[in-house]
Amino acid sequence: MTNNMGGIDKTLRIAIGIALILGALLGYGTWMWIGVVPLVTGLLNSCPLYSVLGISTCPAKKR
Repeated sequence: MTNNMGGIDKTLRIAIGIALILGALLGYGTWMWIGVVPLVTGLLNSCPLYSVLGISTCPAKKR
């Protein structure tokens, strides 16, 4: 897997993932376990959907 996420994208995914999982643990709904997806993609710094669509939020590499 290639890294295709920038810093802000990664930070937001981790924060949203933690918030959703915390909501699931507090009993706000089992659907909130979907937070595992953004948490894992944020921790891995790679989004499979971005790869399929050819999107990258990584900053441009300097030559």
